[in-house]
Amino acid sequence: MANILGIGIATLDIVNHVAAWPAEDEEVRALAQDVRRGGNVTNTLVVLSQLGHRCRWAGTLADDSGSAAIRNDLMQYDIDTAHVQQIPGAHAPTSYIALNVHNGSRTIIHYRDLPEYGLDAFHRIDLQALDWLHAEGRNVVAVAEMLKDARRQYPQLPLSVEIEKPREHIEQLCGLADLLIYSRHYALHQLGAEAPITPEAIANTFLRRQQQRAPQAIHVCSWGEHGAYGLAPDSELFHSPAFTPPKVIDTLGAGDTFNAGLIHARLAGQGLTDSLRSACRLAGDKVGRHGFHGLTTQSLQE
Repeated sequence: MANILGIGIATLDIVNHVAAWPAEDEEVRALAQDVRRGGNVTNTLVVLSQLGHRCRWAGTLADDSGSAAIRNDLMQYDIDTAHVQQIPGAHAPTSYIALNVHNGSRTIIHYRDLPEYGLDAFHRIDLQALDWLHAEGRNVVAVAEMLKDARRQYPQLPLSVEIEKPREHIEQLCGLADLLIYSRHYALHQLGAEAPITPEAIANTFLRRQQQRAPQAIHVCSWGEHGAYGLAPDSELFHSPAFTPPKVIDTLGAGDTFNAGLIHARLAGQGLTDSLRSACRLAGDKVGRHGFHGLTTQSLQE
């Protein structure tokens, strides 16, 4: 069991289950609707908590009913929220999601007016007991300073960063972490017209470029139905296939679950090949169910 701190956002997700994404100016009826807590890093922490770790979340919440629902959900999974910044008079970030019941794909409209987690709040956290620190690649300037501060205080503390979307100056985070986890969306954006044809060729080209930015780090790129690719210092490209469930039900948060599986595997001392397989297996279990409840170490078994 490890002590893990996650830095990032939480959201209130309003999920409409639909037969298909509507055309512009079309009205469709939702087949079902549910409201759940979301947010990349909190999703990852909820999975890690179910895998047996002690998890803390550093982020911001408002003082409205939506934020109370987010906090209550995290409490159900024993996520420590003592380091949360509460912003009076604000509103919980909200994601409006159309979930296709036929293939599990999701389309998201996100609204946020809540400030990001601040550097002053981070400085009040005692990092001494931590075994891992994981951050979302957002609020780049502040997150960069947080990672630098953690590295200065505790050079041996493993640091990981999820880089999901292109953001201004986000590349500066690459040299500050031991494990960098990229989305395929980010990889394709970075390569643009230069992107090769196959996922493996794209991942190889992209990850080797990223390795030049941060040769000391492990670089991983998840690729949905094509599994995931990884590159360690002075190594060949590693690949794990996806582990697709009999029926794809809900892909929302699959990447966050993959991140949790990867962190869990690394904490257990697994090499990169086995870590990728464990993470893909866990993500495969997740897309075969609604939400994250029930993702335990049993999900990692063959």
